[in-house]
Amino acid sequence: MKSLRGIFGGDIRQFSMLGALVALILFFQVATGGKVLTPSNMMNLINGNSYVLILAIGMVMVIVVGHIDLSVGSVAAVTGIIVAIALRDWGIPWWVGLLLGLAVGTVIGMWQGWWVAYVGIPGFITTLAGMMIFRGLNQYIGKSNSVPVPEEFQTMGGGYLPEIGPATGFNNPTLLLGILAAAYVIWSEVSKRRRAARVGFEPDPIYVAVIRAGLLVAVIAYVTYLFGTGREGTSFPIAGVILVALIVIYHIVTQRTKLGRHVYAVGGNRAAAALSGVSTRRTYFFVMANMSVLAAFAGMMFIGRARASGPFDGTLWELDAIAAVFIGGAAVTGGIGTVTGSIIGGLVMATLNNGLQLMGVGSDATQIIKGLVLLAAVAFDVYNKTQGRPSIIGLLFRRPPRPPGKDSDGAQEPALAVAGGGSAAASTIGAVQDQTTATHTAEPGAAGHPESPETSHSQPSAREGNEER
Repeated sequence: MKSLRGIFGGDIRQFSMLGALVALILFFQVATGGKVLTPSNMMNLINGNSYVLILAIGMVMVIVVGHIDLSVGSVAAVTGIIVAIALRDWGIPWWVGLLLGLAVGTVIGMWQGWWVAYVGIPGFITTLAGMMIFRGLNQYIGKSNSVPVPEEFQTMGGGYLPEIGPATGFNNPTLLLGILAAAYVIWSEVSKRRRAARVGFEPDPIYVAVIRAGLLVAVIAYVTYLFGTGREGTSFPIAGVILVALIVIYHIVTQRTKLGRHVYAVGGNRAAAALSGVSTRRTYFFVMANMSVLAAFAGMMFIGRARASGPFDGTLWELDAIAAVFIGGAAVTGGIGTVTGSIIGGLVMATLNNGLQLMGVGSDATQIIKGLVLLAAVAFDVYNKTQGRPSIIGLLFRRPPRPPGKDSDGAQEPALAVAGGGSAAASTIGAVQDQTTATHTAEPGAAGHPESPETSHSQPSAREGNEER
C-alpha cells in the first residue's frame, strides 16, 4: 500500500475522480463496442468541450475565493456576437477580432470585479445581474440573428495541427507534442528526486519513480497514437493545444506564484488574509476580471467551431463549468480546489455526455445521470470533511514536504506559501496571528492582565484590515 501511495503521489482517495474518469472511459468503450477510444471521437470530444474546460479553469479560482460566476455563458455570447459582427462588417483581420474579444471580456470583468471587490455586492448577485444584462445585449446587438465568422477564425475552434515534415505515418506536430510531454514527465521525476535529496528528504524508491513515469509515458504515447493516426487532414485539435497551454499557465499561477497564494489565502480565511497583508479587494477584482476574460475567449473558440455566432450561444455554460469544478474536488465553502482537478471533473462530465450519446441514451436521462453524479461528488467531498479526510483530489499534485520556512531551493519561503491547492493557507496565516497575539501579550505591563486595553486592542479588526486595503 505504501508503494501504491508513492506511485500515485499521496492518498489514493485523492484520485477517486481520476479513477472514475478511467472507469467511465473503459465502461463506455465496452458498452459501445469500441466507439469511444477512436481518433475521430477523441477529436470531437476535445473540440466539443474545450470551451467548458476553459471556463472551468477560471471558475475554480472564483469558487476558491468563495464566490460564484453565473454570467460566463452570457459574457461568452455577447463577446461572440460583437466579434462576429466586427469581422463581417468592418473587415478586420482575425487576430484583431481576437484582441477585440479579449478587450470586451476585460471591460466586462473589470465592471463585475468592481461591484464585487469595491462595492461589496456578492459575486452571485453581481453575476446574476450580469447574466441577464449580457444575454439581453447579445440579442439586441445581433438582433437575434446568426452571424457567420471567416474561415481563419474557424481554425481556432475547429482546426487541427497541420501536416508538415517527412512522411512518418503520424501527424508530425502531434508526434512532437507527445515526445515533449513524455520528456517533461521524465525530467520532472529526475528533478523531484534531486530536489528531495537537496533539502534532506529521502526520495521515493527508484522502482516507484520508474513505474510512475512509465505509466504516464504510456498514457501519453497512446493518446499521441490516437490523435496522430486519424483520418487525413485531422490531428490533435488546435483547441486542445490552446487548452493545454492554459492549463499549464494557470497551474503555475495558482500553485507557484504570490498571486495564487493570495487567492487560496483569501478563500481559506478572508479576515486572517487581510491581517497578514493580503489585499482582499485586489484579489477579488482580479479573480472576477480573469473569469470574464476566459469566458470571452471561450466564446470566441465556440463561434469558431460553430462557424457563426447565434442568440442562444452560451446557454447554461455556467452550470457545466460549476459542475466540473465541484466534481473535480473544490470545496463548496471555498479555499480548496485545483485547476487540474477541475479539468478532470470537466472530462468526467464530457465523457458522460459522449458515452451516453454513443449508447443512444436520450437527453432527459443524460441530464438525470449528470445531476446524480454532481450530487454524489459533492456529498462525497462533504463526507470526507466531516471525517477529517482530504478533499477528493484537492492535493492532486502536491509537492514533496519541505523544512519549515524553506522553499525548494533552500531559500526563505514567503509567509503565505500554499502547497497543493491552498488548503494550508488558513493554518499558515493562523500561525502569524498566534505569533502576533503572543508578542502583544508578553509586552511589559500586560502580564497578569490578558484582557487589558493594550492587549485587547492591539490588533485591527477584520473589517479594519479589509478597509485599509
